[in-house]
Amino acid sequence: MAAAGQATTAYAVGTAVIAPLLLIATGAWPRRRALLLALSLFTLGNALSALAPNLGLLLLARLLMGSGALFTAVAAGLAVALVAPAQRGKALSLVFLGMSLSYVVGVPLGAWLGLNFGWRVPVWAAAATTALCALAVAAWVPRELRAPGASFDGLGTLLRQGRVLAVLGTTLLYFGAIFSVFSYIGPVLRALGGVSDATLSLTLMFFGCAGVAGTLLGGWATDRFGAVPSLRWLLSLFVLTMALVPLTQGHYLPMLGAFVCWGICGFGMMAPQQSRLVAVDLQRSPVLLSLNSSMMYFGMALGAAVGGALLPWAGFERLPWVGVPLAAAGLLLMGLSARGRH
Repeated sequence: MAAAGQATTAYAVGTAVIAPLLLIATGAWPRRRALLLALSLFTLGNALSALAPNLGLLLLARLLMGSGALFTAVAAGLAVALVAPAQRGKALSLVFLGMSLSYVVGVPLGAWLGLNFGWRVPVWAAAATTALCALAVAAWVPRELRAPGASFDGLGTLLRQGRVLAVLGTTLLYFGAIFSVFSYIGPVLRALGGVSDATLSLTLMFFGCAGVAGTLLGGWATDRFGAVPSLRWLLSLFVLTMALVPLTQGHYLPMLGAFVCWGICGFGMMAPQQSRLVAVDLQRSPVLLSLNSSMMYFGMALGAAVGGALLPWAGFERLPWVGVPLAAAGLLLMGLSARGRH
């Protein structure tokens, strides 16, 4: 368990620290080449993970995998540069759709392969899948496709803007709220609903489906109503749902409904958050989106730490209440930043 935790930390460091630096280092490259670098790093990291004979090499491999997360920022920057402003929400939701689909397909399939054939098999499968994606990019993405790259120029000025810090801070806080619970989701679901192994897997699949729906809903709502109004409703409902979850203890269907709503809102906030950053400065959107991804992973670490620290007091069944203040602080920060702009 300790080794697994260190491997997760290594991946988070790669994503939150190394990926943004690589994004800036490749800012002048054609976007196709940057995408291929990202996919190559992720493929190599998976392959080395599968081959790793010791913890040291495994941690290095996980760092490489996390570094490959620069793909997300490059792809998101391409998406918003290639569509009209009124379609940016939908474009961003499609970029991040894979994250929610992973809960529906990737996690259950990986768990089944690992349980039946050993943990190295799903890792090799991930390496092969990423290699196929790299071949697809090499074959179909135009060689000289241009979009804004990333650089340090003007970044300091942007990071001194209150609305940029507010968006990044909101991401940190609401991801902290999510992972104060999701880091312990199995025991939480068992404490609330007394679920069996089969029911637990089914519940997580429903949560993944809710994430897919939320990702698409967030993109649609951003284009239809605007990023801030969409985020205000989603984050408010998210806070309310987290507060209600412990009250469903012993009642599976209400608990499932609460977690489905929670998943829709949690994943639904990704597109409007990214859109708020793109609206600040389109030319510097790749590095801003990469910094937002860093806040996601710092938020994951924050949530896991806060949830673990308060677990003896709250217990698994009341752990969602631990995340409520974090999510409420994110809602307050978003409201203050929106009011400041007006």
